[in-house]
Amino acid sequence: MKYKDQRVGIFIDVQNLYHSAKHLYSSRVNYKELLRYLIAGRNPIRIVGYVVKSEGITSDGKTEATKNEKLFFEALEKAGVELRIKDLQVYPGGLKKADWDVGLAVDAIRMASFLDVIVLATGDGDFLPLVDYLKWGLGRQVEVAAFSRSASAKLKESADVFINIEEIQKILIRK
Repeated sequence: MKYKDQRVGIFIDVQNLYHSAKHLYSSRVNYKELLRYLIAGRNPIRIVGYVVKSEGITSDGKTEATKNEKLFFEALEKAGVELRIKDLQVYPGGLKKADWDVGLAVDAIRMASFLDVIVLATGDGDFLPLVDYLKWGLGRQVEVAAFSRSASAKLKESADVFINIEEIQKILIRK
């Protein structure tokens, strides 16, 4: 159920949505339209997107956002998304790691006390314990928004509401 006075927090796994849109549809996500749909006339308290600076790796192993990344990050902020940015970690031997799962989960739990609804924009099944805790441990309504074709079946089942991003009008921007 969606009520006008519900306090909503939206937590966006940007990498997950980016890669799903790219691989499934050769497209990008229209975040402004996605947020309009997810908010659905309710009261958005926090909208947080988790991103990784990944494209420009300098000689000392640090990452520097490229022009395209900077433009993308600016577009997210312009759409009303508060960004949490992490550098891509490059390990000896070439292994690369960039993961916001724990950060997103901690933020959602920490903010749950002043939210009625928590929207997780991700299809990553690693968030199943978070969904269960938010629902059963804290009594919050949990909505999951993801591309149905790439989302974890168990994550879709466990959410109070599953929003299939593919069905939202104007959600995909063709490259």
